[in-house]
Amino acid sequence: MAKKYFGTDGIRGTVNGKNINGDMFFKFGLASGTYFKNQKKNKQIAIIAKDTRLSGYTLEPALVSGLTSAGMHVYTLGPLPTNGLAMLTKKMKANMGIMITASHNPYYDNGLKLFGPDGLKLSDKIEKQIEKLIEKKIENNLTQPKKLGRVKRLETANHEYIKILKKNFPKNFNLRGLRIVIDCANGAGYKAAPELLKSLGAKVFAIGIIPNGVNINKNCGSTNPNKIKNAVKKYKAHLGISLDGDADRIIICDEKSNIIDGDQIIAALAVRWKRKKMLKGGVIGTLMSNYNLEKFFKEKKIKFIRSNVGDRYVKEKMQKHKFNLGGEQSGHIILGKFATTGDGLLVALEVLFSLRKGSKCSDFFKTFVKTPQILENIEVKDRNIINNIEVRASIKKAETLMKNQGRILVRKSGTESKIRIMVESDNKKLLLNCLNIIKNKIK
Repeated sequence: MAKKYFGTDGIRGTVNGKNINGDMFFKFGLASGTYFKNQKKNKQIAIIAKDTRLSGYTLEPALVSGLTSAGMHVYTLGPLPTNGLAMLTKKMKANMGIMITASHNPYYDNGLKLFGPDGLKLSDKIEKQIEKLIEKKIENNLTQPKKLGRVKRLETANHEYIKILKKNFPKNFNLRGLRIVIDCANGAGYKAAPELLKSLGAKVFAIGIIPNGVNINKNCGSTNPNKIKNAVKKYKAHLGISLDGDADRIIICDEKSNIIDGDQIIAALAVRWKRKKMLKGGVIGTLMSNYNLEKFFKEKKIKFIRSNVGDRYVKEKMQKHKFNLGGEQSGHIILGKFATTGDGLLVALEVLFSLRKGSKCSDFFKTFVKTPQILENIEVKDRNIINNIEVRASIKKAETLMKNQGRILVRKSGTESKIRIMVESDNKKLLLNCLNIIKNKIK
């Protein structure tokens, strides 16, 4: 049975729309609090972090009200990267962690990412059980007055997160002598990211660190890499790091102002980890991973398996196959040796650790050459247009033309009202032709 509220990465939508409003966030808090409270009989703790969207001020109190009405004690952490929330959920031995974010989406969207006590995103099975509780009458989930939860603000969350990140590397690891640009997308990493890099001795040029509630991801961050490209040139930096709104994605810019996406980062880290005997099993990519990435790993004798799009599905396959590296082209990268979910800052540290002996960023990433690829997002009123007979026929026609010369993937966005088309081939004329056949039919 299809899920009603949860998509590929939690719950997401337009603020004050159907699901993203105070009334629904109370219900989400009540339902998830009820579910997790029943999994653990002693402490009943939920922790909440958020990004910098204006709507967080509206939605967080409603969520807190739902959780405490279920009998959960709540710690609110304020703006914090998503993996910081996941790490602290585990460290604090909480029943659950909730991140209020719409990740890379614009400010007028918001949503939730839920984590269990192990710091992992929830399985489809658990999400469906929570959805059943959402549909129940509110009074069925309310706790007794004397068992209501209490609420406390925790001001040290970013500091604790930075401490956890640094513990993954030797004590003598430092970034002295490096000039680094960091674009925090006016999002959840605006405090932690510059502080972390400065604490390791880097000369830091921070942009996207003045959130005002509506400028998150606006012309900045990992979805707008031109910003970091120009900043690396301007400040003559050794590299640039670009995060998204909740800092679980990373895009890198080398010293020559070349943009390095998630596939290129994964390729470089996999080769290094294999050489250092740190790679376990192989690498998990997704249906969106570049055509040449698969061929590259074959040449390097590294196992490669594709999952559905979404870092939760990447993590599930990593667990199933006992792999410790996986991720997406978009920059969601999971370093299974250190973390349970994507973390832009953690990946940045791992890359910087790899460069600590004076290697140039461009040299580290030059091993993998991508197949030319076009990604196009088409806004639609109804994502089910993908099942329209004529649209299906246009996809089949394009796939027939492309046969054995590249790859086509057409899918619904799991987070926005868009159809995502990906076409890749070394034959650029064929690539454009196939893209236009599908795009024009959808439009």
